[in-house]
Amino acid sequence: MPENYDAFPGSDILFDEADCGLLLTAENGQIAQVNLTFCRWLGYRRKELLGRDIQDLMSLEGRTFHQTYWAPLMRIQGVIADVKFDLVHYNGHSIPMMLSAVSCEHSTGIFHEMTLFKAEDRQRYERELLNTRMLAERHLAKHLKDQRVLDIAQDKLRVTYAAAEDRALFAEQLIGIVSHDLRNPLSAIKMATELLGRREMDTKQTQILGHITHSAERAQRLVADLLDFTLAQVGRGIAVLPKPIDLHELVADCLDELRLAFPGHELIHQRYGQGGFSADSDRFYQLIGNLVANAVAYGTADGKVTISSCIENHAVIITVHNLGTPIPLELLKDLFEPMIRGSHDNAELRSVGLGLFIVREIARAHDGEVAVTSSLTSGTTFTATFPRSVN
Repeated sequence: MPENYDAFPGSDILFDEADCGLLLTAENGQIAQVNLTFCRWLGYRRKELLGRDIQDLMSLEGRTFHQTYWAPLMRIQGVIADVKFDLVHYNGHSIPMMLSAVSCEHSTGIFHEMTLFKAEDRQRYERELLNTRMLAERHLAKHLKDQRVLDIAQDKLRVTYAAAEDRALFAEQLIGIVSHDLRNPLSAIKMATELLGRREMDTKQTQILGHITHSAERAQRLVADLLDFTLAQVGRGIAVLPKPIDLHELVADCLDELRLAFPGHELIHQRYGQGGFSADSDRFYQLIGNLVANAVAYGTADGKVTISSCIENHAVIITVHNLGTPIPLELLKDLFEPMIRGSHDNAELRSVGLGLFIVREIARAHDGEVAVTSSLTSGTTFTATFPRSVN
């Protein structure tokens, strides 16, 4: 038996428990290795077979076959495949076998690696293999048919998606161009109103100039929302530059400006807690402005809007509350999506439906979130919550 030679690569368990018989014999037929499957088939223990000639296990016809065909063919071409012969069980009965063998040369000599199947098992295996192949071919045919249907559907989907993508891209480019080109004339109008405001004017002129200023400011807010929407749609998101801020003072300053924009409404500021916080002050102005404008637009005509700024240990919370007609339930789940608007009669304050979308994107850019509750008795409250690091 060769030293340190594993005729059948793999673990001993795989070798012994294989479904086929595995043998390693010397060129003269002496058994050097044998697995337990073969031992069980022939009724021998392994030690009874090691060193024994395989010819001793053959029937008379098998030994004749070995001498006249098997051994010469192995010497000439070094391989035989699927030859049938009988081996003799320990109890004396014959077992039909199918054999394949290959000759391999090693440092200790030439050996034959053999794989054996019981003939009846081989025939059953071949029948099962044929049935499996036929089943696989049927499944393949069905898969190919399904794949053709899927390919057709995907082609249609790609065409539809490409058309929708082209329309969306055109709309985004159009919004970006229009909003960008509107900024310059709006800035000029606002600058002109500031210059005119320095002159002495009568009451009527002052009123007209106030309307112009208010309209220009509303248009500027709309342009800013359109630009932010465009950036969000093309995947760039809203950029923020967080810096340390005094939250309560920032909200107070923002409300001072908003009181000029909404002179007919009472804006009440409530403060809770103290502590440091980092945020993009310009974006917070925008967030608060959009929430307050929304509360004014959808609240009662002469009602008040309550804005609270709250600093807790691990969170910063801004809420904007108004009374008025509650938001319909069917709108709540999509309220922060673009182009979603409630219904109200204040045409002057009507928007294209981007304000709350921008609020959500600003909150997300600060790792925060925004939510809304609305009922007839409690009114409508928007709550923006941001994480706060405590050193």
